[in-house]
Amino acid sequence: MTDDHKKVEKDEISGVDTTGHEWDGLKELNNPLPRWWVWVFVACCVWAAWYWVVYPAWPTLAGATKGSSGYTQYDELKENQAEIIERQKAYLDKFNESSFEEVMKDPELYSFAVAGGSAAFKDNCATCHGTGAEGSKGFPNLNDDDWLWGGKVGDIYQTISYGIRSGHDEARTSQMPSFGKDAILKKEEIDSVVDYVLGLSEGKSNDKMPGYAIFQSNCAACHGEDAKGGRDFGAPNLTDSIWLYGATKEDITSSVYNAHAGVMPAWQSRLGDSTVRQLAIYVHQLGGGEKDVPKAVVETDPVIVETAPKAE
Repeated sequence: MTDDHKKVEKDEISGVDTTGHEWDGLKELNNPLPRWWVWVFVACCVWAAWYWVVYPAWPTLAGATKGSSGYTQYDELKENQAEIIERQKAYLDKFNESSFEEVMKDPELYSFAVAGGSAAFKDNCATCHGTGAEGSKGFPNLNDDDWLWGGKVGDIYQTISYGIRSGHDEARTSQMPSFGKDAILKKEEIDSVVDYVLGLSEGKSNDKMPGYAIFQSNCAACHGEDAKGGRDFGAPNLTDSIWLYGATKEDITSSVYNAHAGVMPAWQSRLGDSTVRQLAIYVHQLGGGEKDVPKAVVETDPVIVETAPKAE
């Protein structure tokens, strides 16, 4: 055996020695490292040694070396949070002192509330309602105008604050009977009322159907004689095409037979009033929020309103 393949040779063209290795006729020149590269390497070594001394670096049984600077990312986080809170303070103080109506009329304050509500929504509400508030089966879509408990900003605020069936004294609470499970209605009666309800949103139901009388006797107290729902009870409108637990006959049959009792947490004690108010404004502006109608317009005869003298 010979070591000819490792023999160092001088390259005829460059005059530089080779490394002695050859691969398929290819040889490598043994050029020294560029001086700038060597200095950069040395500088990195010096910087690393300095970093080990100044910053937390070496792991120990108790955690890690603290470093001469005493720096921690937790302290940096606290400083950044304090800076953000300080920048927000001017808006936050004004927001906390303003009513919903005043916030709605102030473009800057309104934008502040929507931005804050959006961040809080993604952190706390998106798990159930989706990042785009589109909802899913059993969790309402907050982009439409179908509200179980009211769509005014004050209604939304109360719902978020105290939740639904959350156990809080102020929570929204209602309970639909389990008409099949508790043997309130017979199977054929449930089939009839489901057919009636299913046809309501399609405009195919009428008072001649067998399910009409059953509906009026058992369901109208909460859903209304016209089946348009009752917000005092959180009873949904059954005449539209929006279904919380599914739109098929099987889905509706399951709802009538077993009933549903979804739960939403009370957020007031978890997030604080300011964040809950921001959430209410954010949800209200998603697309389905309702405007407050002055009581005078509702309660006063339209003729009187039209002829009443204008205030000076």
